[in-house]
Amino acid sequence: MEQLDEIDKKLLRLLQADAKLTTKELAATLRLTLSPVYERIKRLENLGFIKQYVAILDKDLLGQPITIFCQVSMRYHDKAFIENFEEEIQKLEEVQECYHMAGQVDFLLKINVGSLDEYHGFVRNKLSRIENIGTLNSTFSLKVIKKSLGYRV
Repeated sequence: MEQLDEIDKKLLRLLQADAKLTTKELAATLRLTLSPVYERIKRLENLGFIKQYVAILDKDLLGQPITIFCQVSMRYHDKAFIENFEEEIQKLEEVQECYHMAGQVDFLLKINVGSLDEYHGFVRNKLSRIENIGTLNSTFSLKVIKKSLGYRV
């Protein structure tokens, strides 16, 4: 893996905080000219350090204020069943994140919906129809204490 120097790290921190910063603004903050900043960004993109640029939306304004963490345990752990679950979960737009876990549960889902009734319908009509699910355990977020989308650089 390619090593990052301090300028690369500062550049990544700046872009994590605000991906809309222009190359000119980044160059001024880093005390560099435009060309080296542009080249560094392209290099970091090509190396895979920068995966994508996104807009972070407000879930409340979108009418999806309820965040649920759903623990899923599978009945059988055959490769085909696991792969089927992973394929099917990709199709569910309510699922914001899905992690294959080690420990007592097999998968952890992060789901955002507008109401408990909507979540009930999601579980009943979509999630529970995926083959091989043994148990579901849902917990609901009461308040966000800390949320960071950035990584330590």
